[in-house]
Amino acid sequence: MLKNNLCQLLNIKYPILQGGMAWVATGELAAAVSNAGGLGIIGAGHAPPQIVEKDIKKAKSLTSKPFGVNIMLLSTYVEEVIDLVLLEGVPVVTTGAGNPGKYMEDFKKKGIKVIPVIASVALAKRLVRQGVDAVIAEGMEGGGHIGEITSMVLIPQVVEAVDVPVIGAGGIADGRGLVAALALGAEGVQMGTRFICAQECQAHSNYKQAVLNAKDRDTTVSGRSTGHPVRVIKNKLTRHFEKLEKEGVPKKELEEFGVGKLQSSVVEGDINMGSIMAGQSAGMVNKIEPAKDIIDQVISEAQKIMSSVFNENMIVSKEKS
Repeated sequence: MLKNNLCQLLNIKYPILQGGMAWVATGELAAAVSNAGGLGIIGAGHAPPQIVEKDIKKAKSLTSKPFGVNIMLLSTYVEEVIDLVLLEGVPVVTTGAGNPGKYMEDFKKKGIKVIPVIASVALAKRLVRQGVDAVIAEGMEGGGHIGEITSMVLIPQVVEAVDVPVIGAGGIADGRGLVAALALGAEGVQMGTRFICAQECQAHSNYKQAVLNAKDRDTTVSGRSTGHPVRVIKNKLTRHFEKLEKEGVPKKELEEFGVGKLQSSVVEGDINMGSIMAGQSAGMVNKIEPAKDIIDQVISEAQKIMSSVFNENMIVSKEKS
């Protein structure tokens, strides 16, 4: 059950994708996750192509396994990043904040698997018609840019609506989450927040510590008034941003206020006025450990749960007969 169509599609051992978190998901982290049997993903975000190229080459130097690049379709550099991905022959692309339809033909010519992140059934159906290979159904529990539907509700509806593998995301950080996603019909999961605290993650130690310190109610969603809601850990920045929203500051000014705040927290360690993007699962992350240990724990826990459920069902079945 843990070696399924998704694993075959992506040529990976385990149905676990690492979230393509901007500035957090570098070549080092992506390679470590891929080497551990999952699919590591480099987060291009709004970074210029030179930085993305460096990460791709770093990943190639550290692993011979498949890895991917997450492309933010609203990025100023989207065309250059796509050209780079095509040139480098990256095997998998995940996309966010837009429709990858106009690039599908070029991706297909290179044999690149295209997996968009979606937050609604309607978008999933539209992108499947355009030829994507799978979809990541991400609930509002996840970190960063989010939709309005929870994972528990979104995943099964997307599974029923499309005929490609569905990957569950949003609030998933352990084997229990993997089993739950599989029970909802998904063929795998994407985890982001858990991998922030992987040893191989290059994020600033302050950023990692903020995740480790987070409790169940320590995230908030800011930016709803701009149309681009983002889940982050509460800090001085979020309180100031909420104040500006209540005062009715224009959308453009709010968006300009947020520029560069993620980079300042991830790279420079500013956890007061930087944007600490993390999902609600941050409260479940309690230590820094190698990516391989994270994946091994998730798989081991999932296997134990499924084995236990299977055995209990067998006992009930025998008692009824």
